[in-house]
Amino acid sequence: MLFSFVLLVLTSIILYIVPHGRVAYWSDWHLWGLSKIQWGNMHVNLGFLFLLSGSLHIFFNWKPLIAYMKNKSRTLQIFTANFTVALVLVLFVGIGTLMNIPPMSTVINLGEVFKERAAEKYGEPPYGHAELSSLKLFAKRTGLDLTKTIQLLRQAGISFHGAQQSIQEIARQNNRTPKGLFEIMKPALQTPAAGGSLPDAPPPGFGRRTPAEICDEYQLDLAGIMNGLARHGIKAEAGQSIKEIASDNHLDPHALFEILHRAAMQ
Repeated sequence: MLFSFVLLVLTSIILYIVPHGRVAYWSDWHLWGLSKIQWGNMHVNLGFLFLLSGSLHIFFNWKPLIAYMKNKSRTLQIFTANFTVALVLVLFVGIGTLMNIPPMSTVINLGEVFKERAAEKYGEPPYGHAELSSLKLFAKRTGLDLTKTIQLLRQAGISFHGAQQSIQEIARQNNRTPKGLFEIMKPALQTPAAGGSLPDAPPPGFGRRTPAEICDEYQLDLAGIMNGLARHGIKAEAGQSIKEIASDNHLDPHALFEILHRAAMQ
């Protein structure tokens, strides 16, 4: 029980700071030789081992445990001072987490800071689980010229069976990361037409971006977007992140994306 508890704490810390899945899979993130999935699997199985060993511990030490819950007259008393303090503390942390109040919210927000820094360091994929897409679909969704993309990969010595093979399979076959393959493909990006548009769903890392960055990336009119937000009663600055704008206006970031999407189409 002690060994599984120590390792469970270790995996909990790792999973607390690990990048978001989309970033970890895109950059093929590893720590001490283990991937995000492997750390997660370790955490789950160590948790079950801790539960099993804890149950056996209770079974073999039932009498001593019951003795702790007896008062001076040797009468069983469940709500002892220690039991009550422990119960109140657990309820406080549990309910406080659900209500998103400090200090529980501070712990959660700190974890997000680690994940956001990792996203900045390793980079975001062009869309969620892009590494699972076939080369053909990936080229279509990212605006790559497929013929030129294949040519660039061949020139870089990347071997693959065809355009139906997934980005992840090609990366593993060539000891590369999906992100590394995309860097090779980027010269095949087709020039977007003037007057772009937002995608139908929020792109990865959308909450960290500012309206100015979004307009620059998707060829949008910044003044028009800001006016569109103002028409919906949303107070925002071009340099604020989407997450900050949503928080200041008591909106969900996804709801704010819908408003931005409508403003971009007008």
